[in-house]
Amino acid sequence: MSIGTNGKKSFGQGKLITTGIIIFIALIGILIFSNATFLTIDAGERGVLFKRFGGGLDKEHIYAPGFHVIAPWNNMYLYSVREQQLEETMDVLSANGLNISVDVTVRVNPAYDKIGDLHEKFGTDYLTSLVRPEIRSSVRKIIGRFSPEELYSTRREEVQQLIQEDLEGILKRNYVELRATLIREIRLPDKVKMAIEEKIEAEQKALKYEYILDQERKEAERKIIEAEAKAKSNQILSASLTDKILQDKGIEATLQLANSPNSKVIIVGSQGDGLPLILGGN
Repeated sequence: MSIGTNGKKSFGQGKLITTGIIIFIALIGILIFSNATFLTIDAGERGVLFKRFGGGLDKEHIYAPGFHVIAPWNNMYLYSVREQQLEETMDVLSANGLNISVDVTVRVNPAYDKIGDLHEKFGTDYLTSLVRPEIRSSVRKIIGRFSPEELYSTRREEVQQLIQEDLEGILKRNYVELRATLIREIRLPDKVKMAIEEKIEAEQKALKYEYILDQERKEAERKIIEAEAKAKSNQILSASLTDKILQDKGIEATLQLANSPNSKVIIVGSQGDGLPLILGGN
């Protein structure tokens, strides 16, 4: 009887230990699966999955915001697809070799449907490994085509547009969309800046004087044309005033004077030209 009792006790203890081990493993499994298989992607994010035992990086399937379940041995890499702003301050050389300080701001975001390709080529730190170096390269390349005076005054907008176009093409080929490129400030050495400002001021004064002279010339031409027109008008009028016309005008004036209430003496035809002679009146 004692052997049977001991056997039952040993069997019961073994079963209890086995059950405990199973429960422990189950708890570990639950903990692992609860942390590794349930994932929420927030708004403004996209995910790309790396399948450890299923073909590696899944570039074709981009995970949208929401709740997802993945196997615990796979990794989900999350990317923010919101616009991100990068600010760069750099020293570059102008066309004549002068050192210029430039502040540039760009706004970018990854191409939504190409996050897998972006991750494979550059990884989650693509802003540092791709965007920043390309910004510096484009700014140096474009600004190196212009003189300090052009950069400071006349062609700043053109420079900004050229940087935008150059950088946009490079980033697009690498799955990043460029939203805007802005030149915040261009700083020249004080002596160069002062010389450019003095030159611009002198040019503005010269343009002002040229404008005044041009207005004076136009006014003189206007007066000449006006005088010539008046002289021609008098010439035409003088040629058209024949004796007959003068007589007709004199008759009209006589009739108007005769109807006037003022007393007067009018002698018609007393002058050589046949015009009325007015002797007096009140």
